Amino acid sequence: MRISARNQIKGTITELKKGATTAHVLVDIGDVNTGGPLIMSSITNESVDGLGLKVGDSVYVIIKESDVMIGVDRSTE
Repeated sequence: MRISARNQIKGTITELKKGATTAHVLVDIGDVNTGGPLIMSSITNESVDGLGLKVGDSVYVIIKESDVMIGVDRSTE
């Protein structure tokens, strides 16, 4: 995955809640054994489905100004 945003943080989805149109994705960016800081992202349900996101997935939190996006690299699976 190549992206121009510099603020890319790898983490694991710990919670995913879909609403009517928007989903809240909670990502643990801490140590895999002890857990750690959490980041919440609000993205569309369409994005969740398009990326095939589910709890336990390894993802990248991408922060650009006031936006917190979610990215996934399926090329290594």
